[in-house]
Amino acid sequence: MSATLAPRTLSPAGSQAGDSGALSFDDAPARPAAPVENPANAEGLTTENTGRFDVDAKRLINCGAVDVNQLMPLKYKWAWEHYINGCANHWMPTEVPMTKDIETWRSDKLSDDERLVILRNLGFFATAESLVGNNLVLAIFKHVTNAECRQYLLRQAFEEAIHTHTFLYIVDSLGLEEGALFNMYREIPAIAAKDELEMELTREIMDPNFSTETFEGAQAFLKNLIGYYLIMEGIFFYSGFVMMLSFHRRNLMTGVGEQFQYILRDETTHLNFGIDLINGIKAENPELWTPKFQQETRARILHAVELEIAYAQDCLPKGVMGLNADLFRDYVRHVADRRLERIGLGAEFGASNPFPWMSETIDLAKEKNFFETRVTEYQTGSALSWD
Repeated sequence: MSATLAPRTLSPAGSQAGDSGALSFDDAPARPAAPVENPANAEGLTTENTGRFDVDAKRLINCGAVDVNQLMPLKYKWAWEHYINGCANHWMPTEVPMTKDIETWRSDKLSDDERLVILRNLGFFATAESLVGNNLVLAIFKHVTNAECRQYLLRQAFEEAIHTHTFLYIVDSLGLEEGALFNMYREIPAIAAKDELEMELTREIMDPNFSTETFEGAQAFLKNLIGYYLIMEGIFFYSGFVMMLSFHRRNLMTGVGEQFQYILRDETTHLNFGIDLINGIKAENPELWTPKFQQETRARILHAVELEIAYAQDCLPKGVMGLNADLFRDYVRHVADRRLERIGLGAEFGASNPFPWMSETIDLAKEKNFFETRVTEYQTGSALSWD
């Protein structure tokens, strides 16, 4: 017997939210699950044997016909490919030597303006990675009802933990003031503004009454995915990548730069998975992609562009290493155009890329021994390197 899933359409206002009390990922005391007539609860788990299923019954959200333990057969092969790529590209920050960076940081090789660039970016990324990880675990994972996508989300959550570990390792190695770095998201306005945009999206999904079973809830979930994958990991991270990798290109702070290369590689995969997930949900629930929602999405991305330009201006009040705020205005707009296009919205700015070397750095088709610079010999099934 095969379980089948009839296509269903979410309607605005009036749909009743399902009870999601059976599984909780917040810090509140666990509550007994309310009895439900349908054996499939809000997380897609089932409590009885409903027979074998048709792979076409799998859905990215709101799937009641296939529980989330049913990995095989795969429907969304793109999700599994992202998971395999993530596993093949495993790394740990403590495997990257920091001796030269420590010498450089303690010397007079860096100007005060260059040090500001480094500190601002370490401060932003130190907490931004935690925000992404918390949103994954507390908001996204619970509402994705597909096993292969959840498999990748577990891998991504681990990578976010590695990235957070990276900034602790860098701060500890360079002897930086922990309190100053890890509180910039509260104390530096340009960083706080970016993070507040993201935290508001998480708060919306964490509402105890939230459910993707309603039209409004499903749109809010799609908004969260766009906010974190497209805006946070796809726009807010990229100015920092350019700034930090510019030091690496000058053979300065090479240990920090190497770790940023690895993070950039991971984030490229996160972005690609997120866009596939967003477009997949759009395809399965086309009623969500209304003209109003598209307009609001575009407006939110354009607002994020202005926040990122302000961040670049804060990091580069005088300009260093041939970098200045005007170049980043063009770059952020160029990146935003690419993100808009990938979710089916037209480009807004028509800006050119002032940092063509970044396109080469992100080109994942360039493969060789990714671990050739490591002290610890380590290999996975597939490995990448950066020139």
